[in-house]
Order: sequence, then C-alpha cells, then structure tokens
Amino acid sequence: MAQALTLVVAVVLIGFISWWFFGKHEQKEVSATMEDKNLQKVKIVVDGGYTPNTVVLKKDVPAEIVFERKDPSACLEKVVFEDFGINETLPKDQDHAIKIDTHKAGEFNYACGMNMFHGKVIVK
Repeated sequence: MAQALTLVVAVVLIGFISWWFFGKHEQKEVSATMEDKNLQKVKIVVDGGYTPNTVVLKKDVPAEIVFERKDPSACLEKVVFEDFGINETLPKDQDHAIKIDTHKAGEFNYACGMNMFHGKVIVK
C-alpha cells in the first residue's frame, strides 16, 4: 500500500514539475498608456519574474518602461535588453525608468542578469 501511494505521489510531482517548467503559461499582453502626446509608459513589477512579462508599445512614440523591483534576489537585480544594448541595475523597492527606442517595429526580448527570467516588448 505504501509503495502504491509513493508511486502516485511521485507521478503527480513529476507531472507538476513538467508542467511548471515546460508547459505554456498564458500571459496577457499589456499596452502602454499615453502620459501625454509624446510619451507612453508601462510599469513592470519585478517579483519572482516580470509582471506583466509582455508589453506592447506604439511605433515611433517615445516610450519608458518603469520597473519596480520587489524581489531581493541577485538574479533579478539587472535587466538586459540585448537588442537595445541596455544592461541596467534595478534598485530594490524603487521605480526605475528605462527609455525604449520605438523606431523599429518587432518583438524584442529582455531577461534578468542570469538569463533565467524573460519578458518581451512588442513594438507595432
């Protein structure tokens, strides 16, 4: 009986771990809001990942992404936008604005300093 229970628990745990790491987790896209005619802004909370992890910006309108880092881990201390040449330190418990070049449409990925947590900026 104990072996059967152990087997069932092991199968459930393996299934959960597989879903957690390899499953497709639905994340909704969030569009930036216009602060005035010449600036669009969106806020991303950094706490065990990026929320939201996908933001949509309008092409050719200056943009800022404001990161609010709540997570104390060293991994989420930096944010890297390889396509834009951005590698910045995010201060804990403070807003940190990063200007994004919106002259080119496309999808641009970003990640934490250790490349474990990811997000995406869509310019259209």
